[in-house]
Amino acid sequence: MRRDIQLNERAFSSKEVAEEVGIATPTVRKYGQILERNGYEFLKDGDRRIFVQSDIVALIALRDTDKPLDDTAKDLVSQQKERLEESNETQIAIPDTYENLPYDPNQLNEALMFLVNELAATREMNVQLTNDMSQLKTKVSRLQQDHHVISSSIGNSAQRTNAKIEQLTEQQNTHYEILLEQEKQKSELLQKEIQNMRDEQKKEWSSQNEFNKRLEVTIQKRSEKWRGLFSIFKK
Repeated sequence: MRRDIQLNERAFSSKEVAEEVGIATPTVRKYGQILERNGYEFLKDGDRRIFVQSDIVALIALRDTDKPLDDTAKDLVSQQKERLEESNETQIAIPDTYENLPYDPNQLNEALMFLVNELAATREMNVQLTNDMSQLKTKVSRLQQDHHVISSSIGNSAQRTNAKIEQLTEQQNTHYEILLEQEKQKSELLQKEIQNMRDEQKKEWSSQNEFNKRLEVTIQKRSEKWRGLFSIFKK
């Protein structure tokens, strides 16, 4: 447990540390993970890290190092252990201080300031969490609205497409029926014309037969007449 933190020392959130060090908030989390992996201790509020000035110094060292990050982290862990050992030697026991609080206003003031700073940091983190939750809810609401709009648009487009297909199908069927009826009428007219031509042809053939018969009769009569005349001349 860390004992190198002063009672009135200010606590920083990850966002404040990112602004202070000049790096992105995800980089703050990355550096914190590297430090913890090598044995560094942070103050914790659940799973959330709470940073103090010495932690900011450690992050700046990681930011500016030319060595591998893990090697620099190990050096920083060694430095922290030395500070913790020194603070253990000069530590003031909290129970004794509590017992002497009525007789030591300065220590009481320092304890109160520490609590005030801790409360302020906690409130700030709560405000940040509230803002993050509000932004998340807003994004989720927008995504839901966008999803609804897209779904409605797709549904309306599908309905319009189906209606268009039905309309085109109906028009095609109507056009096909009209063409079929026209073809039937043409076929009937053609059949009538063919029948009329056949009837005319029959009439023509009948008239030609009658003419041929009359012609044969006439020729036959003339032949008989000429034969009678030839028989007279022969005599």
